[in-house]
Amino acid sequence: MNILVIDGHGGRLGAELVKEILAGFEGISLTAVGTNAVATAAMLKAGAKNAATGENPVIVACRKADVIIGPIGITVADSLFGEVTAPMAIAVAKADAVRIFIPINKCDNLIAGVGNMNTGDLIADALLKLRSLINARLS
Repeated sequence: MNILVIDGHGGRLGAELVKEILAGFEGISLTAVGTNAVATAAMLKAGAKNAATGENPVIVACRKADVIIGPIGITVADSLFGEVTAPMAIAVAKADAVRIFIPINKCDNLIAGVGNMNTGDLIADALLKLRSLINARLS
């Protein structure tokens, strides 16, 4: 299973996802793509072996992903303070992949019905959804 983690800003969310996915799942291929070099570096430091930065890597990686995980802003052009381009958002939205979005209420993207959960709780819930998805595919 090809899992794609996309993150921006300082890459803290992506780094935590990379670390937890690598520690908790076997038999997966993980790719990390940062919308900027700092985010990519953080995900590499967290253990990602396959990583890249920028618009074209997001587009290419989305074509190959079975699962895409990242903040919900990766689906909105100009979000993450302008780091997400329209082609990036379209690639995520059109990908033939299951998408697990982390509902971060920042960068002018507010998600109704989502309380102010801390990032750790949001990541734990995303990993639970990923585990259920992988288990269902293995059955």
